[in-house]
Amino acid sequence: MSRQPADTNPEKATREKKRVALSSLIAAVFLTVSKLLVGILTGSLGILSEALHSALDFVAAGITWIAVRLSDRPADRDHHFGHGKIENLSALIESLLLLLTCIWIIYEALTRLISGETHIQVTIWSYIVVIASIIIDISRSRALMRVAKKHNSQALEADALHFSTDILSSSVVLLGLICANFGIFMADSIAGLIVAILVIYVSFRLGRRAINVLLDRVPEETYRKIKSLMDEFPDIEQYHDLKVRAAGAEIFAEMNIHVNPEWNIRQSHDIASRIEDRIRAEVSRCHVHVHIEPQEKPSNNPAV
Repeated sequence: MSRQPADTNPEKATREKKRVALSSLIAAVFLTVSKLLVGILTGSLGILSEALHSALDFVAAGITWIAVRLSDRPADRDHHFGHGKIENLSALIESLLLLLTCIWIIYEALTRLISGETHIQVTIWSYIVVIASIIIDISRSRALMRVAKKHNSQALEADALHFSTDILSSSVVLLGLICANFGIFMADSIAGLIVAILVIYVSFRLGRRAINVLLDRVPEETYRKIKSLMDEFPDIEQYHDLKVRAAGAEIFAEMNIHVNPEWNIRQSHDIASRIEDRIRAEVSRCHVHVHIEPQEKPSNNPAV
């Protein structure tokens, strides 16, 4: 996901994240209730699967809302690196909830297809709730993704992917309803299976990214960017042990640099400060620590 420059005002950023998360929570409640009522009245597995999907989206949106409220809290005595990984944990929980959705949808769809009990009642309300869902999902996914990119929020990005998946799955359900309207009732159960496949794909994608951050896997794009920035400092002899990790929207980087052994403490400190300021200017919400070492002998080896 490409990143936009993050807001430099943490309080303003937190308010914006809370606002968009709360609006998504309200949207999830509306979609869940409307789909559940129409699904029960019509017996449509496609709509019922969408209702369950939206119900878990409601739970996920609630988790996201709580996560963005907590993740921007500053570091304290018990959390020296802040609370940013709450967002990543939230994204992992959302992916597991999506997988639970798949289990029920696949079981119910296969049961109906095998038994042949695929008849459903299609009404005007079936079309209204699905089309309204698509419109709301498009609006919510765009708003969430915009704020997620702006503030590098994995929790909001996970919520945006939830609503994006709903757009695809609702479109599949709409196609199933159209087919059922012409007597092809098994299309509704098949639509439910396609929804499950889409949900599995998104769950895997979300879960893998969340686990990578929770296990401190190197964020490759940020790592390469910092390495390229280091090439702009010919004053240092070399650098090594560059380490980068992410925690929610926060980035933590550290490295060792070798400087001219004839430099005094102030000169060495100045170059370290310039490096830290340069990285922080290019990498949003980055905490940089540079350790200084004297260069004992000339080295022709490239920086690592």
